[in-house]
Amino acid sequence: MRTPPVTFPMNIGVLALQGDFEAHQRALEELGVKAFQVRSQADFERADALVMPGGESTTMLRILDEEKLEEPLLALAKAGKPILATCAGVILLARETRSPSQRCFGLLDVAVVRNGYGRQLDSSIRRLEPAPAAAGRLGSEPIECVFIRAPIICEAGPAVATLLADGDTPVLVEQGPILGITFHPELTSDRRIHQLFVDKVKASLQ
Repeated sequence: MRTPPVTFPMNIGVLALQGDFEAHQRALEELGVKAFQVRSQADFERADALVMPGGESTTMLRILDEEKLEEPLLALAKAGKPILATCAGVILLARETRSPSQRCFGLLDVAVVRNGYGRQLDSSIRRLEPAPAAAGRLGSEPIECVFIRAPIICEAGPAVATLLADGDTPVLVEQGPILGITFHPELTSDRRIHQLFVDKVKASLQ
């Protein structure tokens, strides 16, 4: 599903350490948004918002530490700038990770089970309907969801809203300026979730 490009000026950074960050960048650019790859502290400082792509969460933690990028990432979050996190990005933002546990940032009030949907061979594509409360923002048509070694959100705090679920399991959640997604919206042609994020960024800049 194609969405008309936006004209509101914004500068969205895409964390370019691992994962398919280029697919996220293309998705945003299809919406008419200026997107750039984030690899340095200066990049964080000029971003109006941040996309954290999938990948391998322990590797991402190591690179953030080696490149001294954890502090600017947390500063961006503390400033209330919107963040869209997919798959491993959700693991990093969670308050708790399980199976196995690892350090995370506690920015999103969820507990996640790593690789909860299984190994890469167990990857799947599912079509899921937006929650009724989110229909006005995502529409009512099912969303194609690509799960690749995806984490499972097993607990969510009271401030976390579920916008899309697989049965009783949240797969798209929102807490303030943060969107957490356990699948890969960048791998389909449906841009509704990226448009939802762009709308959040626009609102934060007005």
